[in-house]
Amino acid sequence: MEHEATVEGVGVGVSEEGSGTPVVLLRAREEIVPIFVSTDQAQSMQLAIDGEPFERPLTHDLLVEMVAEFGGAIDRVRIDDLTDGTFYAKVDTEQYLEDRRKEMVFDARPSDGIAVALRVDCPLIVSDEVIDAAGRSPEEFDADEGL
Repeated sequence: MEHEATVEGVGVGVSEEGSGTPVVLLRAREEIVPIFVSTDQAQSMQLAIDGEPFERPLTHDLLVEMVAEFGGAIDRVRIDDLTDGTFYAKVDTEQYLEDRRKEMVFDARPSDGIAVALRVDCPLIVSDEVIDAAGRSPEEFDADEGL
């Protein structure tokens, strides 16, 4: 089963690499799924959340613009697998050419998918398998003490 998720925030957490690692927190099925990301990805997501354009288009802005110019649309982003500590995602798209609709699915890093979803305001979906494996109780996160 799949569940629509919301981005609860982008912050700094503690991972195997130590503290100070950027993390995005997704809320799905009343649980929080933390996904560690790079600093650049975290910045891109936070700019999209804040609605602040960057001085020059970031990669995610460029991708969204190109998809639209080619007559396409991003329908949803799915985080659908977690294997050996690595999250996997898909971006579901569609394109209209000469009154024909063509559906396409692209593999993506979850961080890229989330950054794009925040820009186009499309659904962000997380599978039961991912939530079961990585979901945590919201009480485990205290914004005042860090993640």
